[in-house]
Amino acid sequence: MGLPLQEAYEDPRPDVSVVVTLYNELGSLDELYCRTVSSLDGTGRRYEMIFVDDGSTDGTFAELERLHAGDDRVRAVRFRRNFGQHPAMHAGLARARGDVVVTMDGDLQNAPEDIPKLVAAVDGGADVASGRRVARRDPWGRTLPSRLINGMLRRFTGAAVSDFGCAFNAYRRDAITPMLGAIGKQKFTKALVLSGGGNVVEVEVQHAARNDSSRYSPLKLTRLALHVLAGFWPQPIQWIGVMLGVVCSLAAFALGIYGVAYWIGEGDFPGPLFGGAAIVFVLGIQGFILALVGEYLGRIQRDVEGRPLYTIEKEL
Repeated sequence: MGLPLQEAYEDPRPDVSVVVTLYNELGSLDELYCRTVSSLDGTGRRYEMIFVDDGSTDGTFAELERLHAGDDRVRAVRFRRNFGQHPAMHAGLARARGDVVVTMDGDLQNAPEDIPKLVAAVDGGADVASGRRVARRDPWGRTLPSRLINGMLRRFTGAAVSDFGCAFNAYRRDAITPMLGAIGKQKFTKALVLSGGGNVVEVEVQHAARNDSSRYSPLKLTRLALHVLAGFWPQPIQWIGVMLGVVCSLAAFALGIYGVAYWIGEGDFPGPLFGGAAIVFVLGIQGFILALVGEYLGRIQRDVEGRPLYTIEKEL
């Protein structure tokens, strides 16, 4: 009996899928491809490479078309415009067919030669092989906020991972599939998978300096911190409200005691100064709460409108 029609025409499912997100990476794409192929050819495993072009304007997709024409293991998706790294990651993960899925950026800060180490960690029983960047080559303006966000994610997910921000990871396919509905809408794919109960092993990976400036400005990092709070802290507004009430009550009580003591001792209380400082402090806290509420409202609006995470212009 012959094979069913669909099975007869489909390629054998690969063992490993490598998902790479790209945005204006024409200069590094050929080297990335060659080094990835070289590192995977030595493993003896069937593999595919899925490149997601997040609306590049420098000819990145034309180079992907050339690579695809010469190697049928190369698959590619091009977005109609720039939608962001996390929707691009979703597009790649949704198309990955391998039992082990490796994710990485296309800027060559991560060394493709480390891919077999990540795959071996998943083969060893981990649901997530989490890349941990050693000798990180980023300026302090990136590493300091990153440490803060890592601490928040460790607290909210309960996973002892030191580098949530590293996009160079490997996943067991079965651990990703249940989370596909949230991946892309929610940042930090690794934290999402681990919040679902996946077990993790950290793997040290190389890290090179960027050739250009980082795309994460201080403003974007601040928004990312708010995203973490809204996405992984179950009831942040209630907790912040309690903290605000306690802090403001204690501050008012302390100022009242000081005012009474100063009034009795000196006969003059500098009320306007302390009152103004207290008002500014409270307004700052309220501004933070409003920003957090804005994050929630933005999510509700996107869900109500049912807007797609991304739109695809072309797929190879």
